[in-house]
Amino acid sequence: MLAGRAARTCALLALCLLGSGAQDFGPTRFICTSVPVDADMCAASVAAGGAEELRSNVLQLRETVLQQKETILSQKETIRELTTKLGRCESQSTLDSGPGEARAGGGRKQPGSGKNTMGDLSRTPAAETLSQLGQTLQSLKTRLENLEQYSRLNSSSQTNSLKDLLQSKIDDLERQVLSRVNTLEEGKGGPKNDTEERVKIESALTSLHQRISELEKGQKDNRPGDKFQLTFPLRTNYMYAKVKKSLPEMYAFTVCMWLKSSAAPGVGTPFSYAVPGQANELVLIEWGNNPMEILINDKVAKLPFVINDGKWHHICVTWTTRDGVWEAYQDGTQGGNGENLAPYHPIKPQGVLVLGQEQDTLGGGFDATQAFVGELAHFNIWDRKLTPGEVYNLATCSTKALSGNVIAWAESHIEIYGGATKWTFEACRQIN
Repeated sequence: MLAGRAARTCALLALCLLGSGAQDFGPTRFICTSVPVDADMCAASVAAGGAEELRSNVLQLRETVLQQKETILSQKETIRELTTKLGRCESQSTLDSGPGEARAGGGRKQPGSGKNTMGDLSRTPAAETLSQLGQTLQSLKTRLENLEQYSRLNSSSQTNSLKDLLQSKIDDLERQVLSRVNTLEEGKGGPKNDTEERVKIESALTSLHQRISELEKGQKDNRPGDKFQLTFPLRTNYMYAKVKKSLPEMYAFTVCMWLKSSAAPGVGTPFSYAVPGQANELVLIEWGNNPMEILINDKVAKLPFVINDGKWHHICVTWTTRDGVWEAYQDGTQGGNGENLAPYHPIKPQGVLVLGQEQDTLGGGFDATQAFVGELAHFNIWDRKLTPGEVYNLATCSTKALSGNVIAWAESHIEIYGGATKWTFEACRQIN
């Protein structure tokens, strides 16, 4: 009898608690409270402080559940968005790399697994490859014109006969390139034929480079060692120059050079200095649509240079490790400065200094998309900050202009690989 009364009491108490609140609290837990037989159970339960506390706890729990549900829904939406973006990236990656071709990862300096080189027919259309070969042929013809000018001043039957022989070979190669272009336009030919033709033409180009370089070397005794410039006519991963001397440890520097380029977008990498463990120890680069930048130990400063107008420009960058203060000069005038560029980090010694290419590994790892296109001359490095007056003397080709005390521009200090060298430096002639 008492047990039945207790059960009814619990049931009534539960109805009172549920009836006194208009909200649905979800799954309900019943709590029994003893009250006198003749008492008003609903009034007693409301008066009891435990019921109010219970209601408050239930409300708090419900609030927490609702917040968790909102968080889960938000996270699900984020996951859906990320999944969609990932799917797009994977789809684009498949289109870019082609069927069955793996893609390598890359960072800021490794733009891709798609290096646009003359020797990479899987990523470069055959027509574009032949176009690049045509540009290389034009570069060789320009060098032959320089040799012809030299031969007029120093008449030699041997020089003339060699020049005629080389000119004949270049004409033959041009005919081969034009023939291949016509074949491609007519829709003939296949990958195998393209590869065989490319190998033949590049082999002939290599031979021509060597013969012309031999002729140019024969003129060294007849001109000053610094009256030359390097020409990089197209973007490749094999055309560059290496400075024979490395850099010492430096707590300050000034690097200056003459540049001439009309390349777009970005003129590429005029020079890069890599050391063991750090490929970006000291780099000057203008890549893609980014402004020209100076990198020191992977730290970056944007420079105000605008030089890709096909004219000669003189540029200088000074830097000191104290507070990482830097200055940028174009054509003798300071155009920008800043600080906090790799402060208190000395330039490390025993590295490799390359002109015309950006290094991803020590002395190599070149990417054609970052190669310099244009002409470069009078590359000099000092282990101190030059004064504005000293920079102006360099930019105006003054007789007071200094040569670099760390790296001085001299033909004997440079090794050429796959590139072109002109023996007449034009910039100072234009100024004077």
